[in-house]
Amino acid sequence: MTIRAAVDALKKGELVILPTETVYGIFADAMNQASVERLYAAKGRPVEKALNLNVADFAEILEFSENPPYYLQKLVKAFLPGPLTIILKASNKVPAWIHVGKDTVGFRMPSIVQTLEIIREIGILVGPSANLTGEASPVTFGDLSPAILSKAALAVKDDSIFGLDTTILDLSTRPARILRQGAISPAELLQKVPEIGQII
Repeated sequence: MTIRAAVDALKKGELVILPTETVYGIFADAMNQASVERLYAAKGRPVEKALNLNVADFAEILEFSENPPYYLQKLVKAFLPGPLTIILKASNKVPAWIHVGKDTVGFRMPSIVQTLEIIREIGILVGPSANLTGEASPVTFGDLSPAILSKAALAVKDDSIFGLDTTILDLSTRPARILRQGAISPAELLQKVPEIGQII
C-alpha cells in the first residue's frame, strides 16, 4: 500500500520522502521538469548544483551514460545496490535540469527494497537528502524537519538506515577519483574490481 501510494504521488509530480541505506532522501520523477524544480525549491538547493540519478538496474546506467569503462558491469554487480555513487559521462538522454550544464552525471542504486521497487516502477528518480540545504542529513525518521515534511506528499519510514554517506567514485576521468569517501573504501573497490587500476 505504501509503495503504491508513493508511486501514485511521484507519477502526479509530487515529492516523496524515502529511505536509502545511508540517509532519508526527498525524491522526484527525474523526467518531470516541474517536479524536479519543485524539489530544488523545497530544499533551497542551488540550481547550479547537479542531481544524481537513482536507477533500478544496470541497463538504465548504460542508457543515461556514455563511454563507460569496460569493467562497469563488474563494479555494479559487486557494489550495487548499495552505498556507492558512480560518476560517468552523461548521455544526451539526461535532461538539462538534471546535469545543469555539466557533461557528467552520478548514478545511485539504493538497497532499501521498497525504495528500489518504487524506482523500478517509475523509472529514474532524483533523491537528494531530505533536508533543507545547510542542515544535517536525516538519518532517522525523527530527524526529518517539519519544514521538509511539509513539502512532501508522504514520507516512508524504515529503520535499517546506517547513516554513512555513499562513496562517490568518479569514472569520467582517468585515473578514477574518489570525490567523497563514504561507506566503501578505495581498498574495497580495488579488491573486488582491480580493473579500476588506480584511484586517486
